[in-house]
Amino acid sequence: MNTLQGKGFFIWKIPSCEKGDPQAIASLAGEAQLTHLLIKIADGVVSYNIYEGVDLVPPLARKLRDAGIQVWGWHYVRGDNPVGEASKAIERVQTLQLDGYVIDAEGPYKERGKAAAAKIFMSRLREGLPNKPVALSSYRFPSYHPQLPWREFLEGCDYVMPQVYWMFSPHAGEQLTRCVREYQSMTPQRPIIPTGAAFKERGWKPAPEEITDFLETAKRLNLPAVNLYSWDSCRANLPEVWKTSSEYDWFPQTKPEDITERYIEALNNHDPEQVLQLYNPNGVHITAARSVQGYDDMRIWYQALFFSLLPNAKFVHTGFSGKGNSRHLTWTATSDLGEVFNGNDTFGLYKGKITYHYSFFTITGKETG
Repeated sequence: MNTLQGKGFFIWKIPSCEKGDPQAIASLAGEAQLTHLLIKIADGVVSYNIYEGVDLVPPLARKLRDAGIQVWGWHYVRGDNPVGEASKAIERVQTLQLDGYVIDAEGPYKERGKAAAAKIFMSRLREGLPNKPVALSSYRFPSYHPQLPWREFLEGCDYVMPQVYWMFSPHAGEQLTRCVREYQSMTPQRPIIPTGAAFKERGWKPAPEEITDFLETAKRLNLPAVNLYSWDSCRANLPEVWKTSSEYDWFPQTKPEDITERYIEALNNHDPEQVLQLYNPNGVHITAARSVQGYDDMRIWYQALFFSLLPNAKFVHTGFSGKGNSRHLTWTATSDLGEVFNGNDTFGLYKGKITYHYSFFTITGKETG
């Protein structure tokens, strides 16, 4: 099953997005660091985004895939003809070779008797799409909508995508937190990928800082991904919201660990080969007892360190100084044969790897090297 991570956007009407130009949509999606787009593919038993007999989804889907962006389809369902709606979903997902499918179940599914329709719909859907990831998109607060057949839908879903539209309220993060709490208390529980408000309606529009609040809260709650609705309205009416969401880095580049930290990490793996990867081939290692040069001799020294001097040791990085091609490192260790409290190393680097290494440490009071 495909897994969703990162940022996504819902598309309602393709012609309302960059005048329907697939390349323009794909290029902007890439610039906005989107990992997935969710395109409306059906409404009830009718295919959607068909204009004058031309299906606009396939060329857009191809461009998105070429850009490394997942393509999901969403489908507004009513439950009056559950077999027909499920058959339409299967047809569209298979024909369009989509990465996933989203059920948009709202008001019509709150009518009396629709739980049976939901069971029929999900049974038929899963017969036709046994391995395709499926999500339910519905209300932000399930407690407000107990009539919706939540269990019947969720039993056949892999994700839930609540519509966290905080219209006329500035507290996007608070609403998302409450939404997540309610969905986490449901049975069955599914991974939550919320959809935030990026549209203008009835005189209301979200502020850029509300979008940031929504995204930051989703990250703080450890949610795997988020969506925004909709590209159509956001691009046409909310340039600042588009800019804010586009520039938000869901996968910030972590600062590379300093070589001293990588050295201690390698020591804790007790693997001489991993340690040697940090050295240049002609590197020199100097201790109070001896000096060795090259991988072969250093491999013997580290084998002795790991299995004779400090077996099963846990090394702790206690600090470092220096920059560029020079580092000074301090560390401690505990092992089966004793402890080190004064680990003290100096690195000389060339092209980011150790060329010169001086080590000094004592094990439970005995000077060694």
